[in-house]
Amino acid sequence: MEIEFRVFETHEFRVGEDQDGTFEGVACQYGKKDSYGTTFHPGVFKRGIDKGSYAYLFMHSPYDPIGTFRADEQPNHLHIAGAYDDTQSGRDKRAMARSGSARELSVGFVRTDLPEWKKLAEMGDEDRADILENIRSARLVEVSQITARMAAVPGSKLKTVRSALGALYTETVDEPTLAERLAEYDREHGRDSQVAHDVEEARKMEQRLRRAALLRLTTVGAA
Repeated sequence: MEIEFRVFETHEFRVGEDQDGTFEGVACQYGKKDSYGTTFHPGVFKRGIDKGSYAYLFMHSPYDPIGTFRADEQPNHLHIAGAYDDTQSGRDKRAMARSGSARELSVGFVRTDLPEWKKLAEMGDEDRADILENIRSARLVEVSQITARMAAVPGSKLKTVRSALGALYTETVDEPTLAERLAEYDREHGRDSQVAHDVEEARKMEQRLRRAALLRLTTVGAA
């Protein structure tokens, strides 16, 4: 199970003015190419939404639930509506949403429209791109409130929040992603593909983040 995440630059997210802590928003837009180069199609979550409530998380951490919500698929988007928990964390995150410091929504999902990865690897460039870039069926896992402009690097596993996910995803967190499998296949077969470029860029980004974190630790230690 490979969980992917998407943040949409333009979305609607409203927090109620009353003290009941309600909120509603658009977690996923259809028919619009996102920053990852993928497009969600209408009906994508038709068979992938539970009728009950979902936990509303902060920064994709299962250890920081801040409320609950229900999801409803509309013709052009995935709509969610819920309420913050009456806890300190819930009240804090509601205040952050209202101030604007953390008012973006990020949807976590698992694609259910992909063929076995080896079959995908053997496809021609156009057929492969059509499948990878068009999400036609997926299962909703969660929706998170995140800080402004926080997003995963395309092709990555959202490594910046891996530690927060903890044991929930330990069975799959060390497994290569689909993008990493395809990139390795392409390299072995001398194929210059966009997937390979994206994975390499994700690797470089991770290295830069590690160097920046090490520099901060060194600076703090020296102080």
